[in-house]
Amino acid sequence: MQEQRQVVEVENATAKPRRFIFVLLDKFSMLSFASALDSLRIANRMADKELYTWKLVGEGGETAQCSAGTSFNLDDDLGELSRDDVVLVCGGVDVQKAATKKMLNWLRREARKGIRIGGLCTAAHVLAKAGLLEGKRATIHWENADSFTEEFENVELTKSVFLIDGNRMTTAGGTSSIDLMLKIVADDFGEELANAVADQMIYSSIRTDQDTQRLSTPTRIGVRHPKLSQVIQMMEKNIEEPISPAILAKDVGMSTRQLERLFRRYLNRSPKRYYMELRLQKARNLLMQTDMSVINVALACGFASPSHFSKCYRAHYNTTPYRERGAQASRLSI
Repeated sequence: MQEQRQVVEVENATAKPRRFIFVLLDKFSMLSFASALDSLRIANRMADKELYTWKLVGEGGETAQCSAGTSFNLDDDLGELSRDDVVLVCGGVDVQKAATKKMLNWLRREARKGIRIGGLCTAAHVLAKAGLLEGKRATIHWENADSFTEEFENVELTKSVFLIDGNRMTTAGGTSSIDLMLKIVADDFGEELANAVADQMIYSSIRTDQDTQRLSTPTRIGVRHPKLSQVIQMMEKNIEEPISPAILAKDVGMSTRQLERLFRRYLNRSPKRYYMELRLQKARNLLMQTDMSVINVALACGFASPSHFSKCYRAHYNTTPYRERGAQASRLSI
């Protein structure tokens, strides 16, 4: 039985096919990559015309392994590109290790041609390391935001699901690749085609660069209490210089005792304990994702002394910050 589908009449139908170069870093996220690639495939299918072509490249030009362990055959090594190409670097876990000298030099060289370059998921780290995001706005997966902010002070990091700033593009990972690609398709060939692609993907809520990547605080903590959410947001924004429970309570119009009861009732822990867990989580992210010294990590997370930081860290994670750093270094060297 022959497949039936309605062909979408597109704007600029006579335009030359645009080529996308997917750069697959080691341990890249398959979801981010597949979401972007399939958006292009479906755009071609819905237009019944080759609007886009693509090529998979990476260091060595042979294979690249995603974070799920599946290997992909590459079309080529990191070679010369045309100025009309669009480069999408696909990141995933252990992205710092993927920022090799060869990769960074190649990105800088191609960027000098004026090529549009994007980073999917954690690949914004590699773009920033190459100096391609200096003075620009960008986004990255929320789990890597703390380390990114500490390392790249000249990049304005946002919480958007994706961002386009000039000829640089970044996404937060996961399905945010779809949102970026739908924006590109709409700009290239019109909203009708972009909507048809979204329909094919059963993607019912197209997001813009004004949408944030993380769930709202009430949704994340599973509690819809406005004052509790407000306090937690204040905690999350003030990790380096923690605010006392008394001031937090006063800022939301309640007593310290009322705040204590609120946290006990909904989160089964004190405000102080919850705040400490937020600070330790950020500390762990910095230890795992940056080369910051343990002392600087402690200071960035509101600890006045390394000894107090180490004591709190061990009590929560059953290991010391130094051992955590050592274990991460061993994993990255494998």
